Amino acid sequence: ARLVTRGVLALPLAAYAPVAVYLGRRTENIESGTYTENLQSPRTFLVSALAQVTFGLVVAVAATLYLSALRRRDLDQRPAPAMLAVGGLLGLGVLAVGLQTFTAPYILTGAGPGGDYTATPVFSIAQTSFRTLRLGVGSATSTLLLVLLGLLGLAAVGLILATRLRIEFDGWRDGPAVREAESFAGRRPLLVGSTVAALVVVVGVTVWASLPWLRNFSADTGPLPRGIETTNVFANTWVPPLLSTLVAVTLAALAGFGIGALRPLGRWSELLLVPFAPWLFVGAGPLAIANFERTMEREQLGLFLALVPPTWLSVPALFAFTLLFRGQHERWRSGGGASRTLLLPALPMLAVTALLTWLAHAQSPLWTTLVGKGPDSLTAPALVTMIANRAFGGGGELPLGLILPLPMLILFVVLFAALMIGYVERLAIRVGPGGADAPPTAPGEPVGKVTA
Repeated sequence: ARLVTRGVLALPLAAYAPVAVYLGRRTENIESGTYTENLQSPRTFLVSALAQVTFGLVVAVAATLYLSALRRRDLDQRPAPAMLAVGGLLGLGVLAVGLQTFTAPYILTGAGPGGDYTATPVFSIAQTSFRTLRLGVGSATSTLLLVLLGLLGLAAVGLILATRLRIEFDGWRDGPAVREAESFAGRRPLLVGSTVAALVVVVGVTVWASLPWLRNFSADTGPLPRGIETTNVFANTWVPPLLSTLVAVTLAALAGFGIGALRPLGRWSELLLVPFAPWLFVGAGPLAIANFERTMEREQLGLFLALVPPTWLSVPALFAFTLLFRGQHERWRSGGGASRTLLLPALPMLAVTALLTWLAHAQSPLWTTLVGKGPDSLTAPALVTMIANRAFGGGGELPLGLILPLPMLILFVVLFAALMIGYVERLAIRVGPGGADAPPTAPGEPVGKVTA
């Protein structure tokens, strides 16, 4: 049941295409005549759409982390402290992401009729800075938002340091886990039934919220605007974020190795995360003005190079690698080979963080909308949004399949499912003494019992 859960939870992650979903929802509302009615209560409309569209994604991320927090090394070990720590980090992360919402108001409400009823901070930054050219107001909003996000990042690091949170790479279930499972055999049907019911709800809500996109997934693109080629749009969408992702995640892995494995400050090495903490939850929005001005000064607007997201170090990946290497440090110090205890567990983490970063950058419309100039620099989200705006109120099918093409969707589903079942299933999130804080054991001596 746990492995099936892992595999199913890969679907909302792989199908992350917010522009396609929101455009599909807006088009359906226009065709049904409910769009104008919904805009009478724009805040309710926006919050409802956000809740429906992000439900599956949030549940998938949260359930994945909670399953890792539930893994116990000893039968008398309680997972509640680890689950509380994970819950705290999830709460901070969701709040930070909510503060940086851009796609939903950009597509669904446009800040609301007659005023800024649904102008989120990042949307307000984009509107005031690039549409009304009030860079001072936009910069002030960016500064306030950066302060809030920095405080949330510092709170997350404080929670990590206080709980001594770490990620450990465990093996599959062994004897004690089997005996524990057998001792609860009478409750197994209830647990499996509850799991199935929960998965049906998550998948059902996710598919229902994505139906406006899925109905137009295979729609014929038809003739694209003059000067635009599908292959060029595909390359603009997926190649630039891949280049940025490879650099950002690789640097994060190296930095995480230096902090979590080499431990230059001993047991206090995690304090080196504090300088990075203010940037843990910062996305493209709060830094959009500075990055846009830098790109403009280099005369790169409209060029392929400008489409590369200006993110050269993934701070969330840095934290993930640091916690992983911290959790594996004990086994390395106990005589385990570096390749077996550090390298092999870290390579799949490289794939996990790279896939998530790549997909998130490719599906984010903010940066590419700012720096795109002309048909040669259009990405799929920007192109389909432009087509939808030109046909606003006219109905008809949109080529939403361009945003996340079927081959890419299948690729992400297969890769995420394989990593969730074959790798993430073996990760355990633990708190308290252990990992790098544990006393070294003699070579060959087992570090501890491993259970599911």
